[in-house]
Amino acid sequence: MFSPASLLSLSSLYVLLVLLSCFYGGVSSVPTKVGKGYRLISAEETSDGGFLGHLQVKQKNNIYGPDIPLLQLYVKHDTGDRLRVHITDAEKQRWEVPYNLLPREQPPALKQTIGRSRKNLLTVSELAGSELIFSFTADPFSFAVKRKSNGQTLFNSSSGGSDSFGEMVFKDQYLEISTQLPKDASLYGLGENTQPHGIKLYPNDPYTLYTTDVSAINLNTDLYGSHPVYMDLRNVGGEPFAHAVLLLNSNGMDVFYKGNSLTYKIIGGVFDFYFFSGPTPLDVVDQYTSFIGRPAPMPYWSLGFHQCRWGYHNLSVVEDVVENYRKAQIPLDVIWNDDDHMDGHKDFTLNPVNYPRSKLLAFLDKIHNRGMKYIVIIDPGIGVNSSYGVYQRGIANDVFIKYDGEPYLAQVWPGAVNFPDFLNPKTVAWWGDEIRRFHELVPVDGLWIDMNEASNFCSGKCTIPKGKQCPSGTGPGWICCLDCKNITNTRWDDPPYKINASGLQVPIGFKTIATSAVHYNGVLEYDAHSLYGFSQAIATHKALQGLEGKRPFILSRSTYVGSGKYAAHWTGDNKGTWEDLKYSITTVLNFGIFGVPMVGADICGFYPAPTEELCNRWIEVGAFYPFSRDHANYYSPRQELYQWKTVTKSAQNALGMRYKLLPYLYTLNYLAHTSGAPIARPLFFSFPAYKECYGLSTQFLLGSSLMVSPVLEQGKTSVKALFPPGSWYNLFDMTQTIVSKGQYFMLDAPLHVVNVHLYQNTILPMQQGGMISKEARMTPFTLIVTFPAGASEAEAKGNLYLDNDELPEMKLGNGYSTYVDLYATLKQGSVKIWSEVQEGKFALDKGWKIEKITVLGLSGSVDTSGLEINGSPVANGASNIELSSMKQMHLQDVEDGVGKKKSLMVELSGLNLYVGKNFDMSMKMGVQG
Repeated sequence: MFSPASLLSLSSLYVLLVLLSCFYGGVSSVPTKVGKGYRLISAEETSDGGFLGHLQVKQKNNIYGPDIPLLQLYVKHDTGDRLRVHITDAEKQRWEVPYNLLPREQPPALKQTIGRSRKNLLTVSELAGSELIFSFTADPFSFAVKRKSNGQTLFNSSSGGSDSFGEMVFKDQYLEISTQLPKDASLYGLGENTQPHGIKLYPNDPYTLYTTDVSAINLNTDLYGSHPVYMDLRNVGGEPFAHAVLLLNSNGMDVFYKGNSLTYKIIGGVFDFYFFSGPTPLDVVDQYTSFIGRPAPMPYWSLGFHQCRWGYHNLSVVEDVVENYRKAQIPLDVIWNDDDHMDGHKDFTLNPVNYPRSKLLAFLDKIHNRGMKYIVIIDPGIGVNSSYGVYQRGIANDVFIKYDGEPYLAQVWPGAVNFPDFLNPKTVAWWGDEIRRFHELVPVDGLWIDMNEASNFCSGKCTIPKGKQCPSGTGPGWICCLDCKNITNTRWDDPPYKINASGLQVPIGFKTIATSAVHYNGVLEYDAHSLYGFSQAIATHKALQGLEGKRPFILSRSTYVGSGKYAAHWTGDNKGTWEDLKYSITTVLNFGIFGVPMVGADICGFYPAPTEELCNRWIEVGAFYPFSRDHANYYSPRQELYQWKTVTKSAQNALGMRYKLLPYLYTLNYLAHTSGAPIARPLFFSFPAYKECYGLSTQFLLGSSLMVSPVLEQGKTSVKALFPPGSWYNLFDMTQTIVSKGQYFMLDAPLHVVNVHLYQNTILPMQQGGMISKEARMTPFTLIVTFPAGASEAEAKGNLYLDNDELPEMKLGNGYSTYVDLYATLKQGSVKIWSEVQEGKFALDKGWKIEKITVLGLSGSVDTSGLEINGSPVANGASNIELSSMKQMHLQDVEDGVGKKKSLMVELSGLNLYVGKNFDMSMKMGVQG
C-alpha cells in the first residue's frame, strides 16, 4: 500500500522543504573537516584476548556540538573470520542497537576512573587473529584492518594528511569516521535505496540510511530499510578477495563514497564495526548471517506465485481472481488482501458487508482444501477509537509510544492512530494476543506488515480536531486532517547535523513518529527509529510461531540488520515502467547480501500502469524472483496476469518453469537458512575472478549455476547477455548450448521467451510442475546433469532438501526431513551418477521417485547395454527404461560459421529410483556419429 510520502515526487518534497525550513532552521553547510581527532592515552589486553584502550580528544570544538572528551576503544577477534572494533563514550552509557534484538557479546563495562597517563600503553601496535590483523596509530588515533594472508589493507581510518577526509569525530549527535579505499575496489550494499547505476556503489551518489516511507520510484533516496553494511570485492593479480564491513548503528547516517574513500556521518549512537574476512562472496554472507541471524526458513508454498491488489473491494472479487487464474491455467498458490477486508481500515477486523466472516471462512475452506493460502496486511498504527477492542486493550496494557507522557498521536489509514512500542515486552505480549484473536476470527496463513518505517500522514505534535470528521471519508485518505504543530524545541527534533533525509534533507521527524517521542525505558525515537519494522517483525514472528507451532511467513516493508531471520521483503512502491523493471534486479540482489534472501518486487509495477509488453517481460523476470508476487495500486487498471492473452502465455511459460524448479528453490532456501547463501545472486558470487561481471546488474543467478538473462527494454526481441567462461545449457531447450570463453552473446528472445541457462558441473533437481505447489511437489523428479560440452573428464554436483514445511525449524534430525547429495563423473568413457542420502525415511514415506535423468554435454552416445543401476546390469527390453539422445546445437557454431564443438543430450526415462534411498548408476559411452 502507498502513502503520502510515497506519492510525493522529490520536486514536490522540495516545496515542502522550503516551507518547513522556516520551522526547522534550514540546512547547514557541511565543513570539510571537523576537529583534530583523538589520541590513544592508555591500552591494555583484556582477559578475553581483546584490546581495551582510551582515547582523548586533541582539540575541542563546537561544530555540531561539543566533543565527547574521553572514549573507550574495545577490539576483539570474535571469531577467526570476524573482527569487532567498538568505540563509545568512556564515562557515560550511550545508545546502541539493543542486545536483546540483535544478540551479541557485550563490550567491557565502562570504568569509573581512567588513568590519563601513557604508562599502560602497549608497546605492540597490532592485534592479530587467524585471518585479520588490527593495527593502530596512537596520535592522531586511527586504525587499520588488514588481511593476514596477503597483507592487503581492508580498512584504514587514517587521513594521512589527505584532503579527502578528516580525523575521527565523536560528539553526542555527530560521529564521523572514514576509510581509504583502492580505486579498483568494487563495493556493494549500503541500502535500502533504488540505485540507477546498478548493483555496484557509484562514486558520489548519495547513500543515506534512515527508514522512510518514500516511494521506491525515487532514486538514490533513503527508503524503507536501513542496512549499514557493504561488501568489498577486489581482484589482486587475477585472484579475487571479498570482505564486508558492518557498522552496527541504528541512527540516521549519510555515507559518502568518493571512489578512493568512504566516510560515515552519523547523528548518534556508537561506532560498532564488524569486519568479515571472506575471502569469497559466499564466505562473506555466511560469516555475516552467522552474526546477524540466519535467514528464516520459508514454507514451501511461499515459493509459489502470489497475487495481490489494493482495491479488491469485496470477497466476490477475490473469488473471481482465484477462479480466473485457474481458468487461465496460470499457477497460483497465495491470494492476498490489502486493507480492503478491514472494517474502516482498522487492524484485526473484518468489513461485515464486503467480507462477511461466514462467506470468507467458506472461501478459505475451499482454497485451503486445494492447498492455497491467504495472507492479509497489518499496519502498525492502531486506530484511536473507544469502541475498538484492539485499541482498548492497548491502552489498558500501556503499549503505545509516548509524547509528553501520553500516547503519541499520528494519522494513518484509520485516521488518528497510536503506534505500538515493540521495544516494550508488554507490547510484544499484547500484539501476540491480538494476532491470536484475529487468527481465531480468520485463519490467515501469514501476515504482511506494512507502513512500519513508521509512516505517518502528519508531522509533529497533533491533536484530534474538534467539530470535524477526520478523515472526512471523501477524497484521498492520506491528507493530514489532525491539528498539528511542528516540534522544534528539542535537539532530537532538530539535530545540528542534517542527514540527507528523503533525498532533500527534510526534517527527520517529517511524516513519521516525532523523534523526541519516547519508547520503553526512556529510549528516544531519535535513536530507535530505524528499528521499528525490525522490532515489529520479531514480535509478529513470535506471535505466529506460537499460534499452531507452524513455520511463519511474514512480509515486511521496513527492515534492518537481522530482519531476514524473521521476514521476507518486497521492494516497495515501484512503478510500471521499464526503468523500474531494471532497478528491481539490483534491489533484489542487494537484499541477498543483506541477509534477506526471500525478496521480490511488485510484478508489473505498483503504480499505474504497465503496458501489455512490459507486463510480459516483467513476469519473465518476476517468475524468477525468490518472492514472486503481482501487486497493484488502488488506482491502477487491473493487471492480474490473465488480463492479457499474451501475458497469460508468458506467465504459463515462465511460472511453469518456476514450478518445475520448486525443489531447487526450496533447497536454496535451506542453504540460505544454514549458510546465508542468497537465493538470487549477482554473477560475481559464482565467478568472483571474472571482473567483467562485477558491475553486471541486468542478469542474475538463482543459486550457483542457473542464470536468468531477461529482456529489460521496450520493443526488443533479443538480449545481449554476458556468459562467464564455460558451457551453458538453455533450460527451456536443452539441445541449445553456449560454450563461452567469457563473452557476450546475442540471444533470441521473442515476447514469450525468457533465457535461462544452466552452468556446467551441475546436477539440478526438478519436478513436473503444476498449478499449485502442493500438487507440483508430489510429481516425479528429473535430474539434469551438466558436463562441459564435449569434455572427456568432468564432475558434477547438486543437492536436494525436502521436509515437512509446516514445522517451524528447517533442519535434519527431526525425522521429518531428508537431504540428498548428488554426484556425477565422466571418466574413461563412462558416466557415473549417484546419491548419498541423509535421513531418507521422510522422502521414502512420501514415495518420491526419480523417473528421468538428462545428461548434457556428452561427447558420445550411450546405449542401455552398458547401463548398470545399483550394481545390476539393465538388460535390453527387460525394463521400462528408455534411452534417447539428441545432438546439441552450439550458438557459437552459428556465429563462427563452423562446427567446432560436438555434444549430445542423453535422456534416460522410465527410471524408478527412490529419492530417499542411495542409488548409483553407470553407463558406457560410444563414439558420436
